[in-house]
Amino acid sequence: MPAEHLARRVDVALIDDHPVVLEGIQSWISRDPLQRVRVVACGSDPDAVLAGPGGDADVLVLDLNLGGVLMLDRVADLSAAGRRIVVFTHDTDEHTILAVLDRGAYAYLAKHEGAAHFVETMAAAAADRPYVTPSVAGAMWADTRGSRPQLSERELDALLLWFQGMSKASVALRMGISVHTATQYIDRVRIKYAKAGRPSPTKAALLARAIEDGLITASEVGEYRSRAADPSVDP
Repeated sequence: MPAEHLARRVDVALIDDHPVVLEGIQSWISRDPLQRVRVVACGSDPDAVLAGPGGDADVLVLDLNLGGVLMLDRVADLSAAGRRIVVFTHDTDEHTILAVLDRGAYAYLAKHEGAAHFVETMAAAAADRPYVTPSVAGAMWADTRGSRPQLSERELDALLLWFQGMSKASVALRMGISVHTATQYIDRVRIKYAKAGRPSPTKAALLARAIEDGLITASEVGEYRSRAADPSVDP
């Protein structure tokens, strides 16, 4: 089947107080040959955007600084409510990037990276797949917080396969174990990080932890991304 029939349209709601940003995004979207992304709502007030068509969007794109107010708490609230959040902002401070991922955002995209990474980031977030932009990779490698938990070889194997775009059922099949056991391996990793004081509530946050600690590399995830087209991947 041709690739264009496999691509699922991703509906995006944009919360930003700079109209020129929408113009840039529409330009990037129009250049995607598969037309995978469309903006269904935009505005500078999160509540107003979510009250309209944005309430049904697959991904909510949020500027981190709206009207001079840092939106970290709002990222946490929206993530806790089950929204897929991608922070799209000028800020490239490493501590800010990690703070955003800690609060449950699916991805962090610096505005200067938008032309090269916006569409892929939206598609990955909608499919519950990690996507590592250059700014995020830099923040992960520079992070020295906390202690590194000790993972078993099987836990690490399951984690890497899951990050590479496999569903937990596919991870289980590849490893020759049950889905229940595969899920347990991944859950154990989350528990170990939580006990170390480095909670990882989302797949993106757990990926950040693993890269920070040198357990996997961004290239190991990226090498598989082009082949990970399954929209049913587990979050």
